[in-house]
Amino acid sequence: MTDRQAGHTAPGDTTAPGNAAPGDSARGGADRGGADRGGADRGGAAVGDAGPGGLVLGPDGRQRCPWGAAPEIYTAYHDSEWGRRIDGDDAVYERLCLEAFQSGLSWLTILRKREAFRAGFDGFVIEQVAGYGPDDVARLLADAGIVRNRAKIEAAIANARAALDLPDGLAKLLWSYAPEPRPRPAGLADVPASTPESKAMSKDLKRRGFRFVGPTTAYALMQATGMVDDHLAGCWVPPAR
Repeated sequence: MTDRQAGHTAPGDTTAPGNAAPGDSARGGADRGGADRGGADRGGAAVGDAGPGGLVLGPDGRQRCPWGAAPEIYTAYHDSEWGRRIDGDDAVYERLCLEAFQSGLSWLTILRKREAFRAGFDGFVIEQVAGYGPDDVARLLADAGIVRNRAKIEAAIANARAALDLPDGLAKLLWSYAPEPRPRPAGLADVPASTPESKAMSKDLKRRGFRFVGPTTAYALMQATGMVDDHLAGCWVPPAR
């Protein structure tokens, strides 16, 4: 989940611009997998504020990854959520959906709309979303509080149904691809867009009928749920695993 290499596009994860509602531009549909959390869109932090490895010193005296310096909603997410272990089925499904909706957009957009997403998707309870029909798709397409993209909405529903078919649950499947802990990256250039594990996860999920789960989106999910720790070396947030 870093806005790291925003130019990386994973085949098969594009969002057709024609499926986006007015005001919800797909912006090319790149599988950016959280591209504004570590590189290109650094939350407004001034370049001159960057320290060793790109860390930014906040007004509270703490060194943070540059994307987590500002605005406040980014700082809160950086400090208390990103890279923290999440392993409940509904919780990881929510992150999977949000990362897919973020594809081609800014993560800041998704964070600002997150509560509306939760309301619209019944708290991302897998069993609830799996039962959605055409009326729910129409309802969500009319909801200005979320990203109104038909392909992504239908993917969220399809992914809920696919998750119900997993014998051991979604979280166990996803966490089976978590790599061994490794040193934190020294700088933004050391944060990958995808890894062998995320590519394997993506391939497995697609085989099981999941959509919008390219390798970069899969890696962003791994970052968001604590499967990997890509806080930069020197960032004040303590390791979670």
